[in-house]
Amino acid sequence: MPEIKRGKKLKNSKQPCQAELADKFVCYQHSVQEPDHEVRVFDQVYREAFKTKPLTLREDFCGTFAVSCEWAKSEKNRKALGLDICPKTLAWGTENNLGKLTSNVAERVEVLEQDVRSRTVPQVDVLAAQNFSFWCFKTRAEVVNYFKIAYENLGEKGVMVMDMMGGKECYASDVTDKRTIIKGKDGFKYHWEQAYFNPVTADCSFFIHFKFGDGSMIKKAFEYHWRFWTIPEVREMLAEAGFSMSKVYWDIADEDEDADWQAVDEAPNDDSWLCYVVGVKSAK
Repeated sequence: MPEIKRGKKLKNSKQPCQAELADKFVCYQHSVQEPDHEVRVFDQVYREAFKTKPLTLREDFCGTFAVSCEWAKSEKNRKALGLDICPKTLAWGTENNLGKLTSNVAERVEVLEQDVRSRTVPQVDVLAAQNFSFWCFKTRAEVVNYFKIAYENLGEKGVMVMDMMGGKECYASDVTDKRTIIKGKDGFKYHWEQAYFNPVTADCSFFIHFKFGDGSMIKKAFEYHWRFWTIPEVREMLAEAGFSMSKVYWDIADEDEDADWQAVDEAPNDDSWLCYVVGVKSAK
């Protein structure tokens, strides 16, 4: 559960601190999500696989389903379906993301409070499981089962898109990456805490905290207890689940340039990296 930590100056004050007034979902979307970027990636990998434009998206572990909303906004004939099991998060997204769309766009976004290990109709062109969300499945059997269900939820031509992270810095424990998201006394910082990693089981724990200009914090605004999967493992499990092939997309751009995601067979052994793993389903 999130914990509010008041800054030293407000410790004995009755005045509400910034952490008490903040919305953790707003902070999360500012810090972590770039829905327009995700939509561009989905579009790119599908076009490269099938030489045509994708129209339908299923966003698994969708949370506030900002990506689904952006997908529907991106093209007038695109539809999105989001699945998540947290009613509070879905309710927030309904009010704050879906509620800001025009009616003709909003009607093309559907949200279900439902386990991602379920089949939905109609089948889709793109199925996305972003923000390392499928790492909540800690055994090979669980992941393969999820991938098989994802395969069935895709049409005859479909792609499953997942982001991955790695590099030796990602395995470090008791490390916190701190970034300023909005500057100034009314702004806030994003703290990504790598709290725990067990090399024997690959179990890991991560926390997101937000720190505000008055020194107050929302501690453990979000927490994750995952298994750290690797790219080769994920590709092997995609093949076992029935996908005809898989690709790894790596950002080959220089640090000061916009991301340039390209399919690769080899990548630099950076201390910390992000990539996309894409499972391709094609008609047999």
